[in-house]
Amino acid sequence: MKNIMFMGTPEISATCLSQLIADGHGICAVITREDKPRGRGNVMTPTPVKTLALEHGIPVHTPATLRDEAFAELLDTYKPEIIVVVAYGKILPMNVIEYPKFGCVNLHVSLLPKYRGAAPMQRAIMEGESETGVTVMYMAEGLDTGDIISVEKFPILPEDDFEAIHDRSAEVGGRLLSKTIEEIYNGTAERIQQDDSLACYAKKVEKEDCKINFTLSAKKLDCIIRGVTPIPGAFAYHNGKMLKINKARPIEGKGRPGEVIDLSDKGEGYVTIACGEGALRVTVLIPEGKGKMAAGDFARGRKIALHDILE
Repeated sequence: MKNIMFMGTPEISATCLSQLIADGHGICAVITREDKPRGRGNVMTPTPVKTLALEHGIPVHTPATLRDEAFAELLDTYKPEIIVVVAYGKILPMNVIEYPKFGCVNLHVSLLPKYRGAAPMQRAIMEGESETGVTVMYMAEGLDTGDIISVEKFPILPEDDFEAIHDRSAEVGGRLLSKTIEEIYNGTAERIQQDDSLACYAKKVEKEDCKINFTLSAKKLDCIIRGVTPIPGAFAYHNGKMLKINKARPIEGKGRPGEVIDLSDKGEGYVTIACGEGALRVTVLIPEGKGKMAAGDFARGRKIALHDILE
């Protein structure tokens, strides 16, 4: 019986944990972040990983730090043979990384050494990559620098946004993680050193990354919009109000960057906005203070007109 400690927090972690449980891996304990207030009522809400673990009767711990004596004692209590980390959100100290017999392994959602860091899925889409994937690696002191154990690639399709890649990464990652753990226990796992010369850093997506600059090409803006959709969302300003663009595609078109050069209120409709090169045909948007709506509904409400400028 394996003795695995799992560390994770968000939905992608829960998907991977679910796969490990389904495949019969022995999870001795789950380490996750503290409950946080959410929603309008500020209701204290557990992480997806905590909810799943409790449903399966797995002990859950939410330590404020991994660097104190209390966590060292927790490790001694469970004596994990391997620690599996998926989007836990805290840096592991070396005494934790070196504790398990088979080491600490991490699922990173990029094709390492590319896109080390906080936002690998978003940055791969934003940079126009045609493929991405998941990497299982041994953890080391540096940021996502450990030796690679296994990799699985998949394409980024022209219509894929961050949500689509997130869900695909979770599904593929869970299966790969389960298979890799088996190989580690069987002694058949590979260990491949990363080529640091090929590394690039995927920094956290900030608000300024989501502000649409219409002087860029439509193809580049399409990548940026998909990379930050549905959250935090790409936006511009129209008549002084924020307008989020939820779905668009690049087409041929000319005009002043940011200018509405075509629109339709028929059916779902569209709003076409000129860019530095080409144009964006917007089909789904989110007006300030409103919910997601079809561009045709926005046009029918006379909220936008030909030759309006988005900034």
